[in-house]
Amino acid sequence: MDYVSRVPAPPLDRFVDDLYCLTGVPRHRRITVPPMPSAHLFLNLGEPFLLRDSDSSKPVVPVVDGLVAGVWTRRFLVEYPSAVRLVGAHFKPWGISPFAGVAARELRDRWVPADAVWPRSVDRIRDRLGELTSAAEMLRVVEDELRSTRGEGPPRGLDLVQHTGGRLAAAGGTIPVEALSGSAGVSVNHLAAQFKAHVGLTPKRVARIYRFAGLILSVDARGPVDWPGLAHTAGYFDQAHLSREFKDFTGHTPTEYLALRRRIPAEREFPPDRGPMPAE
Repeated sequence: MDYVSRVPAPPLDRFVDDLYCLTGVPRHRRITVPPMPSAHLFLNLGEPFLLRDSDSSKPVVPVVDGLVAGVWTRRFLVEYPSAVRLVGAHFKPWGISPFAGVAARELRDRWVPADAVWPRSVDRIRDRLGELTSAAEMLRVVEDELRSTRGEGPPRGLDLVQHTGGRLAAAGGTIPVEALSGSAGVSVNHLAAQFKAHVGLTPKRVARIYRFAGLILSVDARGPVDWPGLAHTAGYFDQAHLSREFKDFTGHTPTEYLALRRRIPAEREFPPDRGPMPAE
């Protein structure tokens, strides 16, 4: 399966980490996605695929055309068809706020039809994508549409969330919330309220996700892994703390995760496989 991505040009890069195109025959039909610091746009141009919540009480969601999702605090599973044709965007945790017609808290841990967020826009995007075969052309279309969809000015409080969220990202989630609010000259409660408005989560929860993302992306399953050292670098109290977080986020212990990665290696040059993992 081919994965092509690129960072959009300014000012869209303030809100979107990357745009991507995924096409071809998947090596792994079922992929588990742990919580990562991203909101999502899925535009499906091929056969429907399925999204399964790790909360088994939630219904399975078929993706026929387009979906938008906020930041997820628990893992979910993607079940691909035999051939994939998908275009998407990984928004920064706060990045979907200027584009969405619904509150961020309504998108947390949820998949919402894209036309509920951008009325009439999804059909237009799909019409423009049409029969395009070039990944570069498809990404250009999505970038153009996102530029036209964004509001004229940032919603109130978004600049604060972007600034402090950017510091969290750069530090891998290791900055205490009190230090973030102090340096920004606002109270902890005010900062939390703005994060809830624009991300749907508190800054402490966002920091937790950034910390885990930094950890899992640093794991190289091809050799020995120094879990105590990684726990210290990522800002965990100790290895036991890391193990609890790992189990909560992936459904596996660190040892089980390594065994899975070594038994089913990630696809070469397929970046999503560094966080998401094959499901058995």
